[in-house]
Amino acid sequence: MHSVHNISFNMVVRDALIAIPLFIYIIVLVFIAAKRLYGFMTSRGVRHNVAVYFNRKFIHMLTGGIVAILVPLLFREPIIPMLFAYMLAVFIYLPHRSGRILTWFQTDDNMYEVNFCIAWGTSIAILWLLTGNPWISVLPALAISFGDAVTGIVRNVVFGYRTKHWLGNIAMAATMIPIGYILSGWIGIVAMIIASAIEKIELNPIDDNILIAFTTTVILAVNHLMTV
Repeated sequence: MHSVHNISFNMVVRDALIAIPLFIYIIVLVFIAAKRLYGFMTSRGVRHNVAVYFNRKFIHMLTGGIVAILVPLLFREPIIPMLFAYMLAVFIYLPHRSGRILTWFQTDDNMYEVNFCIAWGTSIAILWLLTGNPWISVLPALAISFGDAVTGIVRNVVFGYRTKHWLGNIAMAATMIPIGYILSGWIGIVAMIIASAIEKIELNPIDDNILIAFTTTVILAVNHLMTV
């Protein structure tokens, strides 16, 4: 467990140097690997909207999910992960701003992938600064990375289009409840059950990424404040 009470300049510089190769990994995956995966899927007859949806979920897991697992292992404070997440949000917002979206994973009707980056970085920073426990802090990020991705993959396989069917919520609960317990005990189970239910709610421009991260962060934060 890393204390955040004495975050030093050297600590921040060290973490920034660690974040750079991770950021490059994400950029390569999003801008190159995901584009090729989209081309592969569509060349095999997968419809555009289905390929885009699959791509978004793969990106969720391979960027947000993998990096969230690495955060407690590699970083000593939460500021750099948050800032790099915000930087990535800007990178993937600009195509929306210019009207030239990255068609292999972005859509014209929403910017939920931007929300994902902001929710990911903010939830980690808030919980780490509050609890001093980096493992608890990444639980909301894992919920929107692995949990939300599982919902989309299950629904896409079963129905072949974007839907909020309850089968996805069951899949998310089955995935995230054990993770919640491992990282945060019984309150982690409660948080993941609620997060899995809330995933069905979507009020554009507020999407499930924001709702899941916000709700989970609040539950874990309140529990911490009540037990200290």
